[in-house]
Amino acid sequence: MTIDLNPALLDARQMQTVGRIAVLFAGHGHRPYEGARRESVTALEHALQCADLAERARATPALIVAALLHDIGHFHATEDDATDDAHELRAMALLGDAFGSDVLAPIRLHVDAKRYLVAAHADYAAMLSPASLHSLELQGGPMTRAEVAAFDALPFSADALRLRCWDDLAKLPGQPTPPLDHFLAMIPGVMMG
Repeated sequence: MTIDLNPALLDARQMQTVGRIAVLFAGHGHRPYEGARRESVTALEHALQCADLAERARATPALIVAALLHDIGHFHATEDDATDDAHELRAMALLGDAFGSDVLAPIRLHVDAKRYLVAAHADYAAMLSPASLHSLELQGGPMTRAEVAAFDALPFSADALRLRCWDDLAKLPGQPTPPLDHFLAMIPGVMMG
């Protein structure tokens, strides 16, 4: 995998972050989700489709990067069909020191955004994949009215809802997308100084 970045324009921290993310995708991106969490695409295909949908929607660079990285916490999780792997929190540990809230909050909130959408829109659950319905139950099921109101008040909740919708659509086998390098090149521009 080659990254089309000009090292002369990046500092060591930016290069290290981009390199670490590229290594995670190289080591884990080819894997499908297993068991009841099984989807029809690999983790990399899902990430690229999600980022592509964000880019096509003219999202901010930070939200495009969040779309790319939203499931990176799965790369360090032990898949267990009976428990929630809290991958959105694992992602915080992997990414937290390099990015601000504009990237991290939508990632952290994308699981709660699914719970929100199921509670707020009666027809939303019908569009979820079987794997997503399974994880919904592990993640607490639909939000209560009080949880919906609290979610609405959170900074970046609207971005998390957009990310969630792209996440749900980004499961098409063989869907063409830009390569990983295209999106990795956006990372330095959204990192915290």
